[in-house]
Amino acid sequence: MAKIAALAAGVVAGIGLYAWLPSPHSPARGPAGAGTAPQVRVAGNELVSASGQRVVLRGVDRSGTEYECVQGHGIFDGPSGQASVTAMRSRGINAVRVPLNEACWNGQSYVNPAYAGARYRTAIQAYVKLLNASGMVAVLDLHWTDGAYTGNSAACSSAEAICQKPMPDAAQAVPFWTSVARAFGGNDAVIFDLFNEPYPEQADGGNETEGWRCWLHGGSDCVGIGYPVAGMQTLLNAVRSTGANNVIMLGGLTWANDLTGWLSHEPADPDHNLAASWHSYNFNACNAKSCWTAQIAPVIAKVPVIAGEIGENDCADIYVDPLTSWLNSKSTSYLAWAWDTDSNCATGPGLITSYTGAPTPYGAGYEADLRALSAPPHR
Repeated sequence: MAKIAALAAGVVAGIGLYAWLPSPHSPARGPAGAGTAPQVRVAGNELVSASGQRVVLRGVDRSGTEYECVQGHGIFDGPSGQASVTAMRSRGINAVRVPLNEACWNGQSYVNPAYAGARYRTAIQAYVKLLNASGMVAVLDLHWTDGAYTGNSAACSSAEAICQKPMPDAAQAVPFWTSVARAFGGNDAVIFDLFNEPYPEQADGGNETEGWRCWLHGGSDCVGIGYPVAGMQTLLNAVRSTGANNVIMLGGLTWANDLTGWLSHEPADPDHNLAASWHSYNFNACNAKSCWTAQIAPVIAKVPVIAGEIGENDCADIYVDPLTSWLNSKSTSYLAWAWDTDSNCATGPGLITSYTGAPTPYGAGYEADLRALSAPPHR
C-alpha cells in the first residue's frame, strides 16, 4: 500500500485448512533464533512446515520501520517489545510483515546514523527474533527504495528512499538483499518479500507487456524509469548467492494487485521456493469475487499465494469479510494492513486504536474472522 497505518490480526488453526498454531508451551523448533515459529518452505502450491504440515499464515503488517528511520524519528512507530508482540499473538496472529527501508538498512549517508546501518539492522534482527520466539513467522519486505522517478503515479520526486518507487534500484537493492539474506539465511521462519508494490507499467503508459518484462529483467527493459532497475530475477539471484534458501515472495504489477502475468514470468529459482504476493484493497482494480476467481485462483492452483496486504479505506469490514472468506476457502495466507494505531482510519485502513490491540471497527471485523477460524468445531 502507498504507505499508511492500519491493523489486522491473523490466525492458523489445526490440521488441513487452517494449518499450524502452536501451544504457548510448544518446544522450540528449527535453528537457533527461530523460536517456536514454523520453518516454512514451498511444496507444490502450499506452504508447509519442516515436518510437511500445511502452514497458512494469517497476520498483520507492522508499519513504521519503512519511514520512521528516514524521517529521523526513530526505528519503530510505537512499541516493539514483548508486551506489544504478545498483544498480537493473543489475537491469533501467526505472521507479521515488517516493511524495511533500504537506505536505513544499508546505512546511507542521508539517514541519521542513530537510526541507520548497524543500529537499524540490530533492531530489526532483535524484533524478528522476538516474533519467532512468540510463534510468529516474520516477513521482511523491501518497501522504500532509492531512485528518482517523476513519471505517472509518482509518489514523490526525491531520489532518496522516502516514498514508494515503481521498481527497486539496482545500486542499493542488490546489496540490501545480499545483506538481509546473510543475516537471516538458515532461519526459515523468515520469508523475504522482494519488493513491496511494483508498478513499472505505469511508467510506460500502462503497457503490461513491457511492465512484466521490466518486472522480471530490470535494466534496459524498464521504459520510463530513469534509474538503473533491479528486476526480480536479479534480486532473487542476490538472495540465493548467499546460500539462503528462505521462501521468497514476489508481488505482481499494479501495486501487487495484478498477478495475470506472474506464472508466465516466474523467475528461475534453484531452490523452487517461491510464492506470489498479492495486495487486495477495496480501491484496487481487482476488487470483486469475479476477478479473484478469474485472475487469482489460477495462480493459487499453481504456487502458494500470500496476500501480503489486504484492507479497506472506510474503517469497516465490508470488503475484507468476503475477501477473507474467499481466501479461507482456498487455504490461502493473508496479512492485513496494518498493526498501527489510527482510531478513525484517517490515514488508511487502521485496525487498532492502541497497542494493547483495542480494535477500530475495521479491526473488530477482522478479529472476528480470526476468532471464528480458531474456534473449536461443534460436535
